[in-house]
Amino acid sequence: MKPRILLLTRPGCGLCEEFEAELLAHFGTAAFEIEHLDVDSRPEWQTRYGLKIPVLLSAQGELICATHFDAAELEPLLATAN
Repeated sequence: MKPRILLLTRPGCGLCEEFEAELLAHFGTAAFEIEHLDVDSRPEWQTRYGLKIPVLLSAQGELICATHFDAAELEPLLATAN
């Protein structure tokens, strides 16, 4: 089973699009399932991450990386899932 990761973004966010493009270029689509979520859809996300998007979280809500894609931060999660 592929791990699920949460990508917090805002509609029309160019940095978010670049982040996701780097993520997919590095790992492809077979390594995980991405759930796209609007950072403004939950007050706690908006407060915590509103100025730091894009944000990549584990399915449990743990921060993987924010603002800039960092493959090294995601690799441990993927390694434990395989």
